[in-house]
Amino acid sequence: MVIENGEFEDWRGSKAEPGRHGGVPAAGIACVVEVLENMVFLSNATNFVAYFLKSMHYSAAESANMVTNFMGTSFLLTIFGGFVSDSFLTRFKTFIIFCTLELLGLVLLTIQAQNSRLLPEVNSKPSKTQEAILYTGLYAIAAGVGGVKAALPAHGADQLNHSKQSLISSFFNWFFFSLCFGGLIASTVMIWIEENLGWNWSFKISVVTLSVALCIFSMGFPIYRYKLPGGSPLTRIYKVFASAIRNRKMSPPEAENTEIGSEKRNRDKLRSLNKALIGNSVTVTEVEETKTFLGLLPIFASTIMMNCCLAQLMTFSVQQGNIMDRSLNNFNIPTQSLSVFPIFIMLASIPLYEYFIRMFRLKDNNHPGMLKMFQPLRRIGLGLALASGSMAAAAIVEVKRRDAANNGVILSVFWLGWQYLLLGISDMLTLGGMLEFFYSEAPDSMRSMSTALSWCSTSMGYFISSVLVTICNSVSGHFGKEWLGGRDLNRTRLDLFYTLLCILNFINLLNYIFWARRY
Repeated sequence: MVIENGEFEDWRGSKAEPGRHGGVPAAGIACVVEVLENMVFLSNATNFVAYFLKSMHYSAAESANMVTNFMGTSFLLTIFGGFVSDSFLTRFKTFIIFCTLELLGLVLLTIQAQNSRLLPEVNSKPSKTQEAILYTGLYAIAAGVGGVKAALPAHGADQLNHSKQSLISSFFNWFFFSLCFGGLIASTVMIWIEENLGWNWSFKISVVTLSVALCIFSMGFPIYRYKLPGGSPLTRIYKVFASAIRNRKMSPPEAENTEIGSEKRNRDKLRSLNKALIGNSVTVTEVEETKTFLGLLPIFASTIMMNCCLAQLMTFSVQQGNIMDRSLNNFNIPTQSLSVFPIFIMLASIPLYEYFIRMFRLKDNNHPGMLKMFQPLRRIGLGLALASGSMAAAAIVEVKRRDAANNGVILSVFWLGWQYLLLGISDMLTLGGMLEFFYSEAPDSMRSMSTALSWCSTSMGYFISSVLVTICNSVSGHFGKEWLGGRDLNRTRLDLFYTLLCILNFINLLNYIFWARRY
């Protein structure tokens, strides 16, 4: 049986049958695997600091930078993983290969951590060989994470009927729920294990957990449906640009009247690319594919500033929590577990969101268009608005905390709950909406790479956050005192930094509305 373009095949290479291949059970496996994979990723991200400090004998600053670079690189490499998945391999094979690479990196670090000959002596820096082993394992994990996070959500969504957009939307909501649940385990169970049994147990447990995730995913191969790779999308985009530049001097009417077969391209957006159709080197599909992908980029760029706010939960919010009252009855909340607050909020918000979606869907027959408010672009916009609001709340709370501290009063850490609440819901709306939007709107041959834009936004948000801190200190230092200089938060102006983020996010929201209305 010949498989036509855009159709799915089964593991034998035959046309996939709706009743036997794909469906909710196949998509559900992706959600289960994401719980385990994200638990491994986040637990090691926290464990690496202790490993670099205590075993590899790097300084605190070096250790922090190494972890930040690792996480940023992991998310950025999702673009590479998505490119491989779209161009050369099925998403199933991409996951298997990159998950195996991540597992091998973990095994290498586990061996190093347990073998004293591969570790530096006390109070000594690691040798070149020891550093080579460390960085090989570390960035094998980063490359593996990049491929896994690009391929897994797209593979899961591929299993569902694309004519039912509600199924696609629900899948990405529950995929995000799985991601958060894995983060919850990393922030509670794994933190407890590292503090009570030793940080080196994190490596052993991670190896076992990721092996189990790989086995669970592999066992689903008979019921999966697969989309064959369509060749390099970047090559096709390059062809379109090269042809458009080559034909740039031709008159617009000549380009506008160009037709290939019975197809006629959309002339409303990026009309200059229509000139690529003059001649026989580029097809209408390639031009439309290029236009669609370029149309996603302004939406992607408009979400980066929101992720700058999320970076604060991993940095300044933790520092605030360190000097606030963290007692709960007779229990002292560990600093590393402060991230539990936004995770709990996100976990609770997803079932509530799904419940309201179902309620509105039932009433939609009487009120047509009611569900429009839950479309991905609207969800993202609401998430961006809440991000701005969260920074306003954070600024107000920081003013209150610093004033109280100057009067000898220590506020409860639960005052930070306002910024965690707003940012938690904001992340659920924004990242969940981005995953759904980029997957649904992307060309069939670019879905993994387009979905990877969601993770790249997170990475760039963290990098830009660091740049903003440096700029703020540089500028404010010229006018007196650095806002974020020194280690004592009671003597800094973190509230002004939060206020700046609030203003920047509001401006970014206006920018997003402009591009979303034009999309």
